[in-house]
Amino acid sequence: MERIPVSGPWITQKEIDYVADAAANAWYSNANMYNERFENAFADYIGVRYAISLPSCTSAIHLSLLSLEVGPGDEVIVPDLTWIASSAPVSYVGATPVFADVDEKTWCLSADSFEELITPRTKAVIPVDLYGNLPDMDRIREIALRHKIAVIEDAAEAIGSEYKGKKAGSFGDTGVFSFHGSKTMTTGEGGMLVTNNEDIYRRSLFLRDHGRKPGDVMFFNTEVAYKYKMSSMQAALGLAQLERINELVERKRDIFNWYRCELGKFDGITLNNESPDTKNTYWMVTVVFDPKFGLNKEQLMKLLAENYIDSRPFFHPLSSIPAYENTQEAKKAQQRNRISYKISPYGLNLPSGLNVTEEKVKYICNTLKDIVLSV
Repeated sequence: MERIPVSGPWITQKEIDYVADAAANAWYSNANMYNERFENAFADYIGVRYAISLPSCTSAIHLSLLSLEVGPGDEVIVPDLTWIASSAPVSYVGATPVFADVDEKTWCLSADSFEELITPRTKAVIPVDLYGNLPDMDRIREIALRHKIAVIEDAAEAIGSEYKGKKAGSFGDTGVFSFHGSKTMTTGEGGMLVTNNEDIYRRSLFLRDHGRKPGDVMFFNTEVAYKYKMSSMQAALGLAQLERINELVERKRDIFNWYRCELGKFDGITLNNESPDTKNTYWMVTVVFDPKFGLNKEQLMKLLAENYIDSRPFFHPLSSIPAYENTQEAKKAQQRNRISYKISPYGLNLPSGLNVTEEKVKYICNTLKDIVLSV
């Protein structure tokens, strides 16, 4: 039996044709034609004024922090349950990441925890749209506005998701996206920064191109900055995927519904939540197991792998990983973030690639049920 991968893209002839055209024609005076088309189409899709294509979501967070003048002495609040890419750029700029707890249903940043952790040094917050879901953005934005805190919405995993009819990524001073090969839409590697703020847009454009002012003397750089650009072939792939975004999102929701039919009524298993005011695009179908089964995520992953099923662990709390665990902020988080430490040990991501079939989902779910019932 072939292994069932945990993630993967859906590539058609459209993507192949666009990339081939970019390889043949996106040079010289046409070098940016696909980047511009991709950025304009992406901004329209999200419902914002500006979009900047980048090599990763991490670089988008980095540029967001720099453009918002976050630096040494500042604090940035991030949810404890997320990938390190959400917090690492905070360290890049010399600021301190502060780890907040998550909501037990959405698995996203808890507005209460966010508010409790605000200090006079808090400069920004990075709510993460985890696995395609969104937090309580109304409360988070209200708290941030009241305390004059910038919002960088990490929508890396949530292209196409919505909160009260607005697209994920449109709620912050900036929104950031990932087009990694595992994401719902991909450019292989890549990212996007979106914003309605012209000052942030202009500053980010300047910083991503080695500190060169538009129209300035050639090779006469004003500041030491960064090389954060997406290639034309990546942009061509992204444009083709974006033109198919509705079917990509619907396939993700179909995949989740297949899992829900098989596992939704299984006692002791909790699946991704979707509140009435949210459209969840279920980047990763995720299950959290009741501790009564006596199996943690590592044990479950090993047993699934023996049955040719790949999976991923629910993110470890950032405050628990070696990169942070001995820092002062992490030690505080280890004591207070009860929900993060309750969920993480028993959660894992099941195969959610766009090539998975309903038949394979049934096999995965039957295998999973056999494993937990045989303990």
